[in-house]
Amino acid sequence: MTSTLPAATGDKVPAQHPPVPEAEPARRRGPQRLRSSRPDLLLCGALLTAILVVQGWNITDYPALSDDEGTYLAQAWAVQQGRGLAHYTYWYDHPPLGWIQMALLSWIPAAVSPGSMTVGTMRITMLVITGLSTVLVYVLGRRLSLPRWAAGLGTALFGLSPLAVVLSREIFLDNIAVMWLLLAFCLAASPSRHLWHHFGAGLAAAAGVLTKETMLVVLPALFVTMWRHSHRDTRKFALTGAVTACALIGFSYPLFALLKGELFPGAGHVSLWDGISYQMSRPGSGFILDAGSGSHGVLHSWLYYDRVLPLGGLAAALLLLVTWRWSVTARALAGPSLTVAILALVALRPSGYLPAMYVIGALPFLALVLAGGAASVAHAVIRRRRAESERRYVTGGRYALAAVLAVAAGAYVAPHWYDGDRTAVTADANKPYRQASHWLSSEVEHPEDTRVLVDDALWLDLVHAGYRPGLGAIWFYKADLDPAVTRTMPHGWRDLDYVVASPTVRRDAADLPDVRAAIRHSAPVATFGSGPDRIEIRRIRAAGGTR
Repeated sequence: MTSTLPAATGDKVPAQHPPVPEAEPARRRGPQRLRSSRPDLLLCGALLTAILVVQGWNITDYPALSDDEGTYLAQAWAVQQGRGLAHYTYWYDHPPLGWIQMALLSWIPAAVSPGSMTVGTMRITMLVITGLSTVLVYVLGRRLSLPRWAAGLGTALFGLSPLAVVLSREIFLDNIAVMWLLLAFCLAASPSRHLWHHFGAGLAAAAGVLTKETMLVVLPALFVTMWRHSHRDTRKFALTGAVTACALIGFSYPLFALLKGELFPGAGHVSLWDGISYQMSRPGSGFILDAGSGSHGVLHSWLYYDRVLPLGGLAAALLLLVTWRWSVTARALAGPSLTVAILALVALRPSGYLPAMYVIGALPFLALVLAGGAASVAHAVIRRRRAESERRYVTGGRYALAAVLAVAAGAYVAPHWYDGDRTAVTADANKPYRQASHWLSSEVEHPEDTRVLVDDALWLDLVHAGYRPGLGAIWFYKADLDPAVTRTMPHGWRDLDYVVASPTVRRDAADLPDVRAAIRHSAPVATFGSGPDRIEIRRIRAAGGTR
């Protein structure tokens, strides 16, 4: 496909055949060429290989393990083990489809080596998600009429940006949800316009929302894409089918809660309403442009890894939206541009909560609109057809200008990306975690009778080392917040033996009285790492005294 409609060839249409609108041949030829084009297959395959190598190299050691990763993987482990939807009481914090998919992805390595189901090792499964998303970005770029080189550029931007490399490696629900969202966009932009493609887009969108509920805000952009690519005669059926499919699957989540008697609050049980209320009432992290806010810190962390993709993609999306009426590329990329704009507006809420993984939902669309912007500039500089009166040196000058712009962009991007990606494939940020895990599995006698407060990044390590799930290895939040755990700790922190004071535990202890007291009444027996990233294994001084 190309970024504009194909130029007329000058051949006359035989009188016995009615003339075909210019856009129709492009639509019919595009998908057939995409499926059978060897250049497309070779380019997509080469990019996929490069991206998987960069993302997979050193994936267990960088970036540092996070508590969220451990939580999702522990919940997937609970599903695998038949313990329910979570390793503790499932309280409707997120829809469970995300870690159910993780359980399916990790069941083979977990079956071969149960002890290997730890956060660092199981990051390998995210390469499957990355590979599928990479292919879908390329396919979507071609279906949205980007020329081959621009679709390849968008794919490279998505997969090789240091920001994408870091976040795509981590076991986050957002990565899986984005894969479903990309599939929905690809089906919505299907050139064949089959009704079942649009129905499938609705199903894929629902899967994305049930994987991570924040994808709900992007659905308007998906339906804009479907509107533009559906046939006028069947548009009502296509959109009705997509909305119906999305709604039916989406409503299965509240229906599940209703059938369990957990839709509304009540005595002695959790509820979906409470889960939604908690998510909606979380303290805001401030305005993203306020230098002293938490949201600004998150933005700074994104820009630390890469400025090109977030800022360049946002600028390109705004430019494409402004020039929608005059630019063919802008009209083709209306859906991705609107996606970026919606996600940016949500991030700009002064009272909203902005998590670090929020940008994952925007990464493929930022890449596509940035590549589309580059295609628009290239088309403006190098017009498709040279006017008959234009001299050859003028044409050569335009090509030279395009080359200078491309070299200048590469000269700016390449050094920054090289440094970021080199760190990702060489740094070891998880050595303290490995050392702490080894110490707890080898130095503690009778782990089956020992109670340890730990973050979820290490929870499964302790379970594999023989600590009792949930009651011996205790996710530190639950010591204060889960009645099923607090009932087993009648003396609070005094009923514990150790607390593993990782950066996450030390940061969040301020809001957790028992965790804070456990740290205050303990002494370090082993410390791994240094500075704010250190991990301290602390023996609680009153441990066992009242049990």
